[in-house]
Amino acid sequence: MQFTRENDIPCIKAERYELTFPKDRPFVNVKDNAGDNVMELFVPSSIHPLADRDDTVEILGEWTIEERDGSFIASIEAKSSAWEKKIYRFRCHPHRFSYEMEVFGEGKLAEANYFGGYYSGHVRWGSGFFCSGQRFKQGFNPEPNGQETNYFAPTGGSVIDMMGVPLPGKGDWFFTPPPFCFAFEAEQGWVGVGVEAKPGHNRFTEFSYHAQFGFHLSLSYEGHTAVNGHYVLPAVGFDFADSEYGALAAHVRSLREQGLVSSKAPAEKPDWWRSPIFCGWGSQCYVAAVAQDRAPNYARQELYEQFMTELDRNGITPGIVVLDDKWQAQYGENLVDEAKWPDVMGFIRRQHEEGKKVLLWLKAWDPEGLPADECIRNAAGLPIAFDPTNPAFERRMRASIRQMLSADGYDADGFKIDFSARIPSGPGIRAYGDEWGLELMRKYLWILNDEAKRTKRDALIMSHTPHPYLADVVDMIRLNDINTGKDVIKAMTLRAKVAAIGCPDAIIDTDNWPITNRSDWREYVKLQPELGVPSLYYVSHFDMTKEPLEEEDYQLIRDAWERSEKNGGNGSIAEAARRGALTAGDAAQAGTADAASKAPASGAWWA
Repeated sequence: MQFTRENDIPCIKAERYELTFPKDRPFVNVKDNAGDNVMELFVPSSIHPLADRDDTVEILGEWTIEERDGSFIASIEAKSSAWEKKIYRFRCHPHRFSYEMEVFGEGKLAEANYFGGYYSGHVRWGSGFFCSGQRFKQGFNPEPNGQETNYFAPTGGSVIDMMGVPLPGKGDWFFTPPPFCFAFEAEQGWVGVGVEAKPGHNRFTEFSYHAQFGFHLSLSYEGHTAVNGHYVLPAVGFDFADSEYGALAAHVRSLREQGLVSSKAPAEKPDWWRSPIFCGWGSQCYVAAVAQDRAPNYARQELYEQFMTELDRNGITPGIVVLDDKWQAQYGENLVDEAKWPDVMGFIRRQHEEGKKVLLWLKAWDPEGLPADECIRNAAGLPIAFDPTNPAFERRMRASIRQMLSADGYDADGFKIDFSARIPSGPGIRAYGDEWGLELMRKYLWILNDEAKRTKRDALIMSHTPHPYLADVVDMIRLNDINTGKDVIKAMTLRAKVAAIGCPDAIIDTDNWPITNRSDWREYVKLQPELGVPSLYYVSHFDMTKEPLEEEDYQLIRDAWERSEKNGGNGSIAEAARRGALTAGDAAQAGTADAASKAPASGAWWA
């Protein structure tokens, strides 16, 4: 790296980039290693408090450049209409750089803009909201969504967040969240643009890319973070790579190297964590479809006993069995519904005797059955989620975990966590403690993981939260529901790559539901061992089409599970993502199980 002044303009040159700091405008220019312009970054970004809007009214002095341990730090101060002052910094390292903001004063953060904001400090350039410039070819968002659209025009917008439901504009509940990092293709490769928050400071709910002719980024704080004197906001880091996945991996690697997320080697994983999974949800859905009823009504012991008998009769032996929605009487407390499960302990004991482990499905955030004062509530007092920051709820939650996992209780072996996208979001919502955003998600998962491991050392925690900040509180990342009508192979391969990069030490559960045609399902069964641990949701019929499984289908399952057991549950595509060795043909080369001859499905309880 080197620092120079060209025509009295500061310039920092590194291997993959060059930054120049012009004096006549509030921008920093970014060039690639070929000298081509990539970005013009607007520096005096707005940091909006909840009760005001932040206009930068004056830039104070010139850039200060200092060298420290082989890197350069460029900083400049500014006056604000809403704060006492602000400091903007670029930290330039040999292979990457980051941008940081520090605000002084008092107030609650609503939204922090990066590279965009209100500015009235230079008469020549007028006033109003200013954006940054870019020369990108396309953008990449690693968050799965209902449209399976992960690439976007640089002149369009995109959001990575933690929330989602199957409603317009909110169909991105599949990962909650992936890494908060976009990637953009430029002339000389890809640039990762990701959030770098210190532990305890991941207090935002979404990371957004806003664009039309210019662009800026933002973090949403929703009024849940107070500034008392001064506050350093998370940095936004820039990493350079040859592919979008390489940029994402470089971002995660940087988080680890900076100590912003755990890099501690995980404890040894029990072999059973990598064994094939049977989840009863798909079969519950089939029974419900036949009865024209709701699927949670069929999380019943007598049905699960029949599921296991039928799997055994067809030579299908899972290592993990998941009791799905709704085995419990109430979502908030997770005590067994004895009308549905008169002997849950006996069912679990019999699975153990046959060498199987049992996971219990949990619905995250649902306050059903809980006292209102143990819940997060909106401004009208409506309970909208249980509150992991509340000591009373934490005691209740820990007691229920002990009941579910201990030998004196149900003696289950871990949890499948669902509906994590229902995490509270928005202004005016009140919790007992002050954790919010990703910190609130971590608080919940930390309590769950901590008490589970205290109760049963090898308890397995499965979630769909492949963010590296959560990697040390989960053991398995579930790829989540299949989007019907979309390219299943393409979609699930992308998810496996993102999950493997975000949480490289976690095992991947490939999921298996829902499905609209036998052909897609068969192709995905073949692919599953290349992505992670195979997961099966169907015993006899597909719920959406009511087609029966055939002998060819059972043989596909047996073959796929055998291949998975041979590779130890480590899918080749996921492993390539962890090593940064992905190629365009990964998915196309996956899945080569031979199908056996067809035979009619047998009749039984579902006929």
